[in-house]
Amino acid sequence: MELAHKELGEDALLINARPSTPETRGLGAYEVVFGVPPKGEVDAMAKPAENKTSLRNTVLANAPARAAATDSLAQDVADLKREIERMAQSFRGAGMFAPQITPAAGSGNSALYNLLIENELDATLARQVAEGTPLEDLFEIDPTLGRRGATRGVVALVGPPGVGKTTTLAKLAARFGLTSRKPAYILSADVYRIAAAEQLRSLSAILGIGFDIVETPVALAQSLEEHRGKDWVFIDTPGLAAGEMEDGADLAQLLATHPEIDTHLVLSASMKPSDLARVIDRYAIFQPKKLLFTRLDETDRYGALVSEAVRRSLPISFLATGQQIPDDLEPASKEFIADKVRGVQTQPTRTLGATA
Repeated sequence: MELAHKELGEDALLINARPSTPETRGLGAYEVVFGVPPKGEVDAMAKPAENKTSLRNTVLANAPARAAATDSLAQDVADLKREIERMAQSFRGAGMFAPQITPAAGSGNSALYNLLIENELDATLARQVAEGTPLEDLFEIDPTLGRRGATRGVVALVGPPGVGKTTTLAKLAARFGLTSRKPAYILSADVYRIAAAEQLRSLSAILGIGFDIVETPVALAQSLEEHRGKDWVFIDTPGLAAGEMEDGADLAQLLATHPEIDTHLVLSASMKPSDLARVIDRYAIFQPKKLLFTRLDETDRYGALVSEAVRRSLPISFLATGQQIPDDLEPASKEFIADKVRGVQTQPTRTLGATA
């Protein structure tokens, strides 16, 4: 109240107060909204008592509209604070609170900087590239399957609905399980969508790879032990929307702590940068080891892929461009990704990864 009176004057009124939401708690314990009454009402308050009845009637008559406006203002302020906090959290992860210095206009680097910004690369990274740092040096790739030191490849794909996890899993199983001529098995933990499990069952039958559905994390752990003799085990998981993350907490715990599971977070390259950051943060509970991007053919701006790989310090593993099995999947290449961000048209490197 004291601060509001200093900034807004002695007529400042407390309009709304509530505890901060989890997203904005870092900015303070409470969200408060202050306002100043219209000048006419302030003047009327200073008049003799005979005018108070008229003032009261005026205030009451305007109350519904004022209440609606106040609620709308409070919601707008809360939404703005949440967005600011989300952006702050995103920038913290990559040390992006450094001063944003755009290369001087007319310099040889200005055009490159503007091109990278247009292609949705983070401004700090774009500035580093414009100042001479090779783009390829800013991010990492790891086109391998399996945990380092593990005796077999156990691969799990996680990610939001609709990004192509099931099709991508079939591509990986076909390219690694079949071409290596080593025993492979596919497990589906997606009990939310029966159609997805049946699609994967059909694909497994076509590929000649064993398949099973596991309904609980405990069943998944048991199945991994039962198939310990398989050189490759591929695990499909349900696509969880924002409001369903609690349903996947037990599965996330297993994938994050199992010593053999190599978890790849599957994301659509066509997502908006803000949506991409939000999904990656949401799926942090799975502790993914790598990022795998699909739908590269549905966008022409690839900067966010590098920005998020840097922000989360996660390597990019594979890139998918379509539905063809197993053709539309390639191991990530620094040169290919960097050329895409710079707007250079190149073809991906067609080299299979291997168990680390």
